[in-house]
Amino acid sequence: MNKKRNLFVLFMAIMLMAVGCSSGVSESAPGNSTTVSDNGSSQPITIKHLRGETTLDKPAERVVVLEWAFAENLIALGIQPIGNADNQQYKIWEPAEAALDDNVTDIGLRNEPNLETIASLKPDLIISNADNNAAIYDQLNAIAPTIEFNQFPDQGDQYTEMVHIFESTAAAVGKTDKAKQVLSELEQHYVDAKEKLSKAGKEGSNYVLTQAFTVQNAAALRLFTDNSIVVQTLDRIGLKSDWKSSKFEKYGFTDATVEALPAVTNTNFIYIVENTDNVFENQLKDNTVWNGLNFVKEKRAHMLDASTWTFGGPISSKVLVDRVVQVFTQ
Repeated sequence: MNKKRNLFVLFMAIMLMAVGCSSGVSESAPGNSTTVSDNGSSQPITIKHLRGETTLDKPAERVVVLEWAFAENLIALGIQPIGNADNQQYKIWEPAEAALDDNVTDIGLRNEPNLETIASLKPDLIISNADNNAAIYDQLNAIAPTIEFNQFPDQGDQYTEMVHIFESTAAAVGKTDKAKQVLSELEQHYVDAKEKLSKAGKEGSNYVLTQAFTVQNAAALRLFTDNSIVVQTLDRIGLKSDWKSSKFEKYGFTDATVEALPAVTNTNFIYIVENTDNVFENQLKDNTVWNGLNFVKEKRAHMLDASTWTFGGPISSKVLVDRVVQVFTQ
């Protein structure tokens, strides 16, 4: 009888172990729950960035971002940051598809964040931008593990860097599978957009894209170059940028005035302006150079919505494609 009882106890122990293993998630003591990533991993995560490597014990859940593109990346992954820099301006420039929740805390300016506010949020990860925040990296890292990226590399192109930052962010928050899905869907979006252009007889069209605004009562133009995210994005749907720079432009654009445009008079001109600062309808309305351009006379100057963000992530690239395809096919 005792022998049978011992066998029964052994059998039940084995069954309980099997059930525990098959669940895929181990139970934890109260207050020590394990966060599992979208691919089922709860192992420590090591992120390579400009300052070296940062290892997180588990995927980050409370993330503060110091650059709008980094907030956009999180939103594309289905996560809202707990803190973001300059929410008001973010809402003006970023598309609605990357909207911030109302409860996201504003932590100050992108180049001058409030460290006390950041610390009060008790983040488990901070994502900083080398271009604005390099000098305060150590202070940020003392608050919480901080990974630093550079949107504007000194060589190569910004699109490749954008994808790298997006994938690194996804790894830090345990969303690598979601990142693969987002990027795969973006590639398919390019294929679909190229087909729409082809059907409209616009495949391979030439263009110049600018973001323009007023500086000292004059029209200032940013003419985007081949290494920019916007030109790299539109390359992927077969459009061809006519603006070429004689030197590498770190920020992906040439600062110019209307006097630079006769060199590209035969192209399609795509421009982004704020609704309250349309330099082409205001400062350049009666400008002889502007009115003499072929793309103006032939009505091939197209305005995109002011929220077409030119330094963003996958969401901004998708929105840019949609808006450019619309002006080419309407």
